[in-house]
Amino acid sequence: MENSYRYFENRECRYFPCHEGLEEFNCLFCYCPLYTREDCPGKPEYMEKAGRRIKVCTGCTFPHRPENYEKVLEALKS
Repeated sequence: MENSYRYFENRECRYFPCHEGLEEFNCLFCYCPLYTREDCPGKPEYMEKAGRRIKVCTGCTFPHRPENYEKVLEALKS
């Protein structure tokens, strides 16, 4: 896939890939804009630490899948 406004892959990033299992990896949403949302369409897990509930997204690839670009934008609008 070619880099564009909808897709960007940075294989030179020292953290690439930050999630395993994707052939095409969209780095456009490197920091997930859905992290603070309770109704995240991805598959986050939660853990308790020091009495706080923390969202853990290490197993979630939702924002990094090229086909989810529009879904991320729609989720941000709601």
